[in-house]
Amino acid sequence: MVDFHQNGNIATLHNLRTRSLQEMTYELETFAQTRKMSLILPCLYSELETEAMPKILSELSKVTYLHRVIVGLDRANEEQFRHARQFFEGLNQNHIVIWNDSPRMLELGERLTRMGLAPAEQGKGKNVWSSIGYLIGCQDSAVMAIHDCDILTYTNELLARLIYPVANPTFPYQVAKGYYARIGNDKLNGRVTRLLVSPLLIALKRVVGDRDYLDYLRSFRYPLSGEFAMRTNILPDLRIPSDWGLEIGVLSEAWRNLAPKAVCQVEIADSYDHKHQSLSPEDAATGLNRMSTDICKAIFRKLAADGTIFTTNVFRTLKATYYRSALDLLDAYYSDAQMNGLTVDRHAEEASIELFAENIVRAGQTFLDNPQEIPFIATWNRVHAADPDFLRDMQAAALADAKDYQ
Repeated sequence: MVDFHQNGNIATLHNLRTRSLQEMTYELETFAQTRKMSLILPCLYSELETEAMPKILSELSKVTYLHRVIVGLDRANEEQFRHARQFFEGLNQNHIVIWNDSPRMLELGERLTRMGLAPAEQGKGKNVWSSIGYLIGCQDSAVMAIHDCDILTYTNELLARLIYPVANPTFPYQVAKGYYARIGNDKLNGRVTRLLVSPLLIALKRVVGDRDYLDYLRSFRYPLSGEFAMRTNILPDLRIPSDWGLEIGVLSEAWRNLAPKAVCQVEIADSYDHKHQSLSPEDAATGLNRMSTDICKAIFRKLAADGTIFTTNVFRTLKATYYRSALDLLDAYYSDAQMNGLTVDRHAEEASIELFAENIVRAGQTFLDNPQEIPFIATWNRVHAADPDFLRDMQAAALADAKDYQ
């Protein structure tokens, strides 16, 4: 995706193919002498059994500038946790596998519940939040990166490019969001970004008017990417959504807490392929059906927090405006795909748009019906204020699990 365009809202750091990975790695090694860097891997046990994870592990074993790797392991029993610890022994860095379903961790979860601070649901958001808590407790890293564990096209250059903007002490960026072209198997992918988020932001601008926040979100080439890096000083006040709105929620937090000049997006791969979620039109609680609803709610919540007034009629108008915008963009995507020898199933794409249009209204009605809903997990600053020993005890529990289940 070679270009050099800047739109003026946030900095876009392109890959102009003019610099080697070796040169960038050398600089990162230099930065690491005074700015320790850690990587968080939110992981399902099932992902260890895919073709993606062994390749990710092999690539990470070549990385010389990381201080620590934290693996947050979900949906694992005792035997699977033991296997996961063996699996990650191939990492050359200091690392730990946090068994989120261990008796010790579940007991800590009950402690949060008694304080009214427990995450509302299990999932990636809680996994990332718990791993961030462990990292905060370590108190030794200046930079943190996160990426998914199902990337079929992973190379360690992806990590180097992702972490470089916040690791470089001469750069002003505190948050870097990764982007890439979503193509694979001769198809144009990235349905939720292309067919929901982009046209929804266009429609919102037409219906509720100009909002700096909407322009900010529209600046991101791939707002739903699971890859981002941050300077750790902002982590204790970070509000992590507990549902599928994680990626939008993190961008919204960067908007809330930082100046636009402290946020950038960086091109981290020529192409990117990973596990694809099914549309699940028959089940609103799974797949892209659930994801699209949660993403809409995350955007509506943020706009409401900034003073936008929503009503049932607004959501009805938004649905109609979105539908027209999405079909117009689909024409452009279809032409783009054809010109590049890629395929687009127009029937399936239009069926997705119809489902997403319904979910805009569903998300809006849910938002109106539950004004008291608290969608974010408590910040780690709040947890520490409520229970000053919690971070220490969580770190001790993770280390005890590592010792007891060798």
